[in-house]
Amino acid sequence: MYPRLLIDLDKLEHNAKTLVEMAAKYGIEVAGVTKVFCAHRDIARAFVKGGVKYLADSRIENMKALQEFNIPKIFLRLPMLSQVDQVVKYSHISLNSEIEVIKALSAAAQRQGRVHSIILMVDLGDLREGIYKEEELCSTVEKILALKGVELIGLGTNLTCYGGVIPDKDNLGRLIALAEKIEKRFHIKLKLISGGNSSTIHLLGQEDLRGINHLRLGESIVLGYETAYGKRIGGTFDDAFLLEAELVEIREKPSVPQGKIGMDAFGNTPHFIDRGIRRRAICAIGKQDMDDEDLIPIDPGIIVLGASSDHLIIDINDSKKEYRLGDKIQFKLRYSSLLRAMTSKYVKKVIVKA
Repeated sequence: MYPRLLIDLDKLEHNAKTLVEMAAKYGIEVAGVTKVFCAHRDIARAFVKGGVKYLADSRIENMKALQEFNIPKIFLRLPMLSQVDQVVKYSHISLNSEIEVIKALSAAAQRQGRVHSIILMVDLGDLREGIYKEEELCSTVEKILALKGVELIGLGTNLTCYGGVIPDKDNLGRLIALAEKIEKRFHIKLKLISGGNSSTIHLLGQEDLRGINHLRLGESIVLGYETAYGKRIGGTFDDAFLLEAELVEIREKPSVPQGKIGMDAFGNTPHFIDRGIRRRAICAIGKQDMDDEDLIPIDPGIIVLGASSDHLIIDINDSKKEYRLGDKIQFKLRYSSLLRAMTSKYVKKVIVKA
C-alpha cells in the first residue's frame, strides 16, 4: 500500500539516547514529545528505551495511548476547562497559565484522589502561552499554593513555536531569575525549570543554560535537527522516517502553466520558474498527507514543484535514473510533512527492521 512511511526504530532510539546523554552532561532531564508521531506506541517505546525521563503530548487521545509506559506524562497544551478531569486522569503534570483552569484541575484532582503537578508557564516574548507580567506571576503562584489537589513543581517557557524568538542568555536568564525570586519569596523549591523545546539545543554546554534542568524535545529526536537555526545535531540520524510515494504519471510538459494565473486550490497565487520543456511526474500523495515544502527527495536529481490535495508534482528531468510508472520515490521529511504524514490515515506506517 502506498503512500507509506518507513519508520526505523533503532535510529529513533539512538537519537533519543544521544540527546538524553547530551542533556544529562549539564544536569538536564529530557521529556520526549510524542505529538508529531501521534504517540505511536512503537516509537514512544523507542523514546523510553533511549532514556527519556518523561513522555509529553498535547492531545488527550495521545495521552491515553501512552498509559502503558511507567514514566511521568506531561500534558503540553494549556488544558481546556472542559477536559480537566481527563488531564488529571491521563497525565501527571500539565503546563498552565490560567488560575481558573488550575482551580478546576485542583477540584478534578480532589475528586479523583490525586495530586496533579503544575508547571506554570512564563511568556518571555514569543507571545504564545504564559504569564507576561512578573506581578501576575507571583500572584498566581500565591493562589496555587493555597489550593489542594495540585502542586506547583516548576516554571516553564516556550520559544520559537509562534513568534520565532530564539532562546538566549537574556530570555532564559529571565526565566531562571523569576524562578529564584519565587523560591525565595514563597520559601519553596521548584523541581523543574523547563527551558523550552528543540530550539534550546544549540545552547547546551553554554552558561546561558545554567539553571535550566528540563527540556521538552520532539523534533530534535525524530529528525536530528535543532530548531533555532535548523542545523543538524552531530551523531544523530535525519532519516529515521522516509516517505514513499508511487508515480502515476510521467510526461514532458512546459514548466510554466499556459493561460491567466489565478488562485490555486488553497487560495494562493502560485509562481513558477521557466525551465523550458521538462520531464515531470506526479506522485499519488498530496497536501492532505504531507507538506510539499517540507520534503527532501533522496534522489538529488528530483525537484519538488508543488502539490494539490492529492497530487505531488515533481521534476525528474535531471535525475540519472530512468523512472517508470509504478516506481516509488523516497523523501526525507521536515517537521510539517512528518506531522501530516503521521496524522493522515491515508499514509501507511511501516516499521522497518535492521
